[in-house]
Amino acid sequence: MMNHLYLFALGTFFLFTGCQSLPAQNITAQKDLKNQNIIYFNPEVFPDIEEIKEPTNTAFYAAVSERVSFFKNYNVLRVDAYIPFDEVDVDVVKEYCENNNAQLAVIPKVKYFKVGVGKYVFSNQVIISMKLYDSLGNFLAETDYDTYKKNARILGSAENSIKIGAQGAMTNLGKNLRKSKTYSISGEN
Repeated sequence: MMNHLYLFALGTFFLFTGCQSLPAQNITAQKDLKNQNIIYFNPEVFPDIEEIKEPTNTAFYAAVSERVSFFKNYNVLRVDAYIPFDEVDVDVVKEYCENNNAQLAVIPKVKYFKVGVGKYVFSNQVIISMKLYDSLGNFLAETDYDTYKKNARILGSAENSIKIGAQGAMTNLGKNLRKSKTYSISGEN
């Protein structure tokens, strides 16, 4: 009977000491490392006409959300702030990344084609440009996607062109990153 008590005590001791060495406490930390946040700023819209900004933003974020949903490890955070595409303030990008716990930041631009002479008569074609920065403010990649040159689409809505252009620009951005090997952004992570 005493041997069974000693055996039980020894087994319990090993069970408790063995459980402490298991990495159960680090599961959330590993999960946080796998899930990365990406900040998308409001796109700069050219020409600067107030009436087209909100529909452009809505179509752009719908395309981004749809595209990123394929990747389980990335979360999209929309920032309702405007950063000029040609004059990016790296300190502002770093601050937004730090405050939102984001590892990447994307600064987009949407340029509509002008058709006609004088006032703007818009074509449904757009050029979507994107710049990618990491949380330290380092420039990683830049790309653009011209919906007319890539798809030769003449008919269709502007919203559909924005979606096609945003998804194409995101695909090009991923290709550029894989080629440069400066940052890992793939669905396998």
